[in-house]
Amino acid sequence: MNFEDVIRKRSSTRRFSDRPLEQEKLDKILEAGRLAPTAKNVQDFKVFVITSDEAIKKLDSAHPCRYGAPTSLLVCAAENEDSFSDGGEKKSGVIDACIAATHMMLEATNIGVDNIWTWAYGNEKLAEVLELPKNLEPICILPLGYRSEEDHGSRMHGVRKRIEELVEYL
Repeated sequence: MNFEDVIRKRSSTRRFSDRPLEQEKLDKILEAGRLAPTAKNVQDFKVFVITSDEAIKKLDSAHPCRYGAPTSLLVCAAENEDSFSDGGEKKSGVIDACIAATHMMLEATNIGVDNIWTWAYGNEKLAEVLELPKNLEPICILPLGYRSEEDHGSRMHGVRKRIEELVEYL
């Protein structure tokens, strides 16, 4: 698929079938995240692949938006000694994690895997139930799999502001 087709086709899936995600496809999605650009190439993010029944139960207990996906990726900011900072509280890991997540979503769409980006930022319960190290902060969850026949997509998918509302030349 060419890039323009990928960005136009990607949509949010809110009902997944129970069809498992093939390991080869998961590997390609994870590789897309690994190749994402990061501040100073520090790569201060970490991805957890959630597939086991135990991990899925923990995820579901702390976050309502898995939508029945058989595989979910928890994307975390990883604060470490190399993390870029503005000297205050802003750290590069949050942005880097979002960039990696976007790369993974687009690769998933490219190879025919449905997905949705769900907010996890500030979810201390999620960090607690999954027993994440203290230097990791949940940023988003990407449920991955195949759209259920009951999911007809969002009616808002094609609704976008005009370019003039979003872009201004200085």
